[in-house]
Amino acid sequence: MTYQEKKSIVSFISAILIFGTYCLYMYPRYPGSLESPETFRYWGSFVLILLVFSILAHIMISIIFTIIYRITSKEKEPGFADELDKLVDLKANRNSFFVFIIGFLLAMGSLIIYQHSQVMFIILIISGFISDLTGSLTKFYHYRRGV
Repeated sequence: MTYQEKKSIVSFISAILIFGTYCLYMYPRYPGSLESPETFRYWGSFVLILLVFSILAHIMISIIFTIIYRITSKEKEPGFADELDKLVDLKANRNSFFVFIIGFLLAMGSLIIYQHSQVMFIILIISGFISDLTGSLTKFYHYRRGV
């Protein structure tokens, strides 16, 4: 398996672990009522802290992966991106953005059909998570099968 394939697998697994861990941490803190100001504060903090937590965790996992890869394989990670890498990244970003935009439209549609505002937040959070997974899977697929 190539470095890029291993990195996309690690990214996929780490996204699941980060999101799952954060949701288990935040679930007991849910305020309970549906339309109170605490609910909006909860969902706002949920999203913002998830972004920061996810970015920091991905950076740490990427550093740890690079160190472990270098120790186990005695090779350096590729220092440049060739045309294949750029094309795979573009396709992964396209698929990831497409999934998120569909989720965003569904979240806005939930407001149109008079769902609670927490439904919108849940759809947005889940679509962000699924878009992250979609990007990792797309990279793995294109590195494995070609473009």
